[in-house]
Amino acid sequence: MSEETIVNNEEVTAEAEKETKCKKAEKKEKKQTAKELEELKKANEELKKQVEELNGKLEADHESMLRIAAEYENYRKRTAKEKEGIYGDAYVDAVTQLLPILDNLERAVGFAESGNLAEGVNMTLNMFKETFAKMGVEEIATEGVAFDPNLHNAVMHVEDDSLGENMIAETFSKGYKKGDKVIRYAMVKVAN
Repeated sequence: MSEETIVNNEEVTAEAEKETKCKKAEKKEKKQTAKELEELKKANEELKKQVEELNGKLEADHESMLRIAAEYENYRKRTAKEKEGIYGDAYVDAVTQLLPILDNLERAVGFAESGNLAEGVNMTLNMFKETFAKMGVEEIATEGVAFDPNLHNAVMHVEDDSLGENMIAETFSKGYKKGDKVIRYAMVKVAN
């Protein structure tokens, strides 16, 4: 064999070996790539599960936050209403404590003779009534009105044909209210 043939054979053998090595390397690389791809798919699936779990948790936390916000709003409204009720009750209690003083001033004006003392008591009574008016406290009407159990307390009954059915004949004690809330019922005598 000639040298050229030997060199050619060696080259062919070397090339064949190179090709074999390349094919093996390609196969190995394909296996490695397939393995990496499989691992990436698994990692992707795990990440998707984590995202779903986190979205679920986020939604649950959001629902919880909305519930807490609604509860807080209800609490705020309830406490405001309770505060208003307590204020109203305290207001009524304070006015109730002042009513006997007003009654006594009215009696004093009725019995007072003319003079400086009578004038002073009358001025005090007028100031008292003006203050009540500023506070929104008003006298419950009794003269010429029909008896209303929501405003009046009937303590006597009289037969009087000159008055109509359930008409107030006489007032024993004046009643007072603030808005729709009765502070003290008017004590009255009712006809027929």
